[in-house]
Amino acid sequence: MRILLTGKNGQVGWELAHSLSPLGTVIAMGRDQMDLSKPETLGSVIQKVQPDVIINAAAYTAVDKAESEPELAMTVNGIAPGVIAQEAKNIGAGMIHFSTDYVFDGNSPSPYKEDDPTSPLNVYGKSKLEGERGVIQTGIPHVILRTSGVFSLRGNNFLLTMQKLAKNRKQIKVVDDQTGGPTWSRAIAEGTARILEQSLTKDGVNFLQSGIFNMSCGGETSWFGFAKKILELSGLIKNTELISIPTIEYPTPAVRPKNSLLSNKKLKQVFHHEMPHWQDALLECLNSAKSV
Repeated sequence: MRILLTGKNGQVGWELAHSLSPLGTVIAMGRDQMDLSKPETLGSVIQKVQPDVIINAAAYTAVDKAESEPELAMTVNGIAPGVIAQEAKNIGAGMIHFSTDYVFDGNSPSPYKEDDPTSPLNVYGKSKLEGERGVIQTGIPHVILRTSGVFSLRGNNFLLTMQKLAKNRKQIKVVDDQTGGPTWSRAIAEGTARILEQSLTKDGVNFLQSGIFNMSCGGETSWFGFAKKILELSGLIKNTELISIPTIEYPTPAVRPKNSLLSNKKLKQVFHHEMPHWQDALLECLNSAKSV
């Protein structure tokens, strides 16, 4: 099987390049080979590679910056996925695409299910929702994985930011009234590989069920709770004073949902895959640095 992976240098893409390798030939591409900000260039690449399945891990992920460059965010997240899906349709390929908890407004008192009404509060969420629709509209075999609070030891993310701040500041203020499920990029990659493994046929890829699936780590916490656990497990909790604050005291260009917890029940029912608890994933992530 030929697997075309986009976004190979991102948090999830980098892990996917490793997790997918036992399943076939992985053709992993970064922005220099597949630039989603130029959708008109994507077709020729896909036609040349002729993959059985496309895993789109490329995205515009700067949530606050998207507010000041909405056209770029919409091109990369909203338009390009539909273009990729149409090219996949042209060659008979399936597609796995990644989306976000930020397609919801955060007003639900319980974890969001896949078919709950969407109502994104920011440009990033709106662009990702548009991307979902673009993939679905082509009618190809597809799996869209909504995830949340992605962290790893690579790139720009909350885990690395907290570690850096704890080493350089005597005091860190962190929001304590936004709830979600932080998710390790490797857990996403391993779950994606399991879905794909179950979907392989002699004729290519045939997903057990096409559609949207939530894929976030289990448990729930606030950004403050996540920060506290990061510093505890990193041995940095005594380096700095961690102070919880309400969102109103930390204004950002992009409005974020108060509750972005996702329910993984559908993922477990259809693909029999259970995501780890976020605390277990965080510990394993930090320990992975020691084993390198």
